[in-house]
Amino acid sequence: MGTSLKKFLKIFVPIAVGLFLVWYSYNATTPEERKQIIHYISNASPFWVTVSVILGILSHISRAVRWNYLLEPMGYRPKIINNIFIVLISYFANLGIPRSGEILRATALTTYEKVPFEKGFGTIVTERVIDLLMLLLVIIITLLLQTDIILAFLKDKGVNLIGAFGILLVGIVGLFVATAIIRKSKSALAQKLKSFLNGLLDGVLSVFKMKKKWAFIFHTIFIWAAYIGMFWVIKHTVAETMSLSLSELLVAFVGGAFAMSTTNGGIGLYPIAVSAALGIFGISSVSGDAFGWIMWIAQTLMVVVFGTISFIVLPLLNRNR
Repeated sequence: MGTSLKKFLKIFVPIAVGLFLVWYSYNATTPEERKQIIHYISNASPFWVTVSVILGILSHISRAVRWNYLLEPMGYRPKIINNIFIVLISYFANLGIPRSGEILRATALTTYEKVPFEKGFGTIVTERVIDLLMLLLVIIITLLLQTDIILAFLKDKGVNLIGAFGILLVGIVGLFVATAIIRKSKSALAQKLKSFLNGLLDGVLSVFKMKKKWAFIFHTIFIWAAYIGMFWVIKHTVAETMSLSLSELLVAFVGGAFAMSTTNGGIGLYPIAVSAALGIFGISSVSGDAFGWIMWIAQTLMVVVFGTISFIVLPLLNRNR
């Protein structure tokens, strides 16, 4: 299979899956149900939607500030405004091609702040590892609060926890073996890879060298509190979900988090996953779908609008670089 075809499939398949899920979700409802969902969406409280969007923006700003704490130990301190624009652009890019935002983010940091790509990318890898740990913490808290409910939900969605951890373990072992082989090899390609891996490792280990550890921890907690907060406030936009507790909404939050990592920005799958999770607590599919779509539309529009603005403003702000 040619490289161009592989790239095309990498872009097209996730988008096609997302659009199929939108079509499936649309056809799985009756005309009357679709009318009700559209009514909920069009009459969603502007106040609570705005609060959700503001929390989303604050989480991105906090992430941009936190990024510098990882870069400082390596001798780099980019402008915060540049970091904010780069972070917003990366989220915008991920809507089109999954995980492309991380590459673009490191590339933009190299272009505008002269941070070596491998070191910048290493700090982004560190961020992703920390985000994964925070998500696992949220899952653990949710399991403690809603043990039976969340396990039944994961089983119903075909998520085998033991199998998933087994695959992860095999992947980690394989990574260590591949790294050991590269380090021992004397070939030119291996030397280039070794140089890249050393820079990557330097970026990853920067978390242990930072001076502002408590500030880093504060921003990490704030980012995830904002994620949960912007999800929680949306409950006020649908009458049937207003009585849900935080622990019940956390189940839907976890379901939505898995959906976001499956398709481009959660397109199609996010409302389905959130609605299915809310259905466990007796929320109708109409109200669940409306909740999921309101949340997804608000956050996606935020990323598109501010990502586009950042894409235009960033090079203008750095004309001399």
